[in-house]
Amino acid sequence: PGGMNGREMADAAGDCRPGLPTLFITGYAKTSVLDDCHLRPCTQVLTKPFGLDALAGRVTGLIGADAATRCY
Repeated sequence: PGGMNGREMADAAGDCRPGLPTLFITGYAKTSVLDDCHLRPCTQVLTKPFGLDALAGRVTGLIGADAATRCY
């Protein structure tokens, strides 16, 4: 009660630090809260179940050297 969910926390962090890479991990196949058209830049959604290679690929895509020019 009175707290915030993960989306609200990510939005608050993004307000303080624009371009902050964010990865949402969810067990829901479809969720309007994490709809791609409503996400900030440098934000991705990974749906469970997923393999470690998928997780590594998303993290690398968000924080790798190439991402620095897109997100910061």
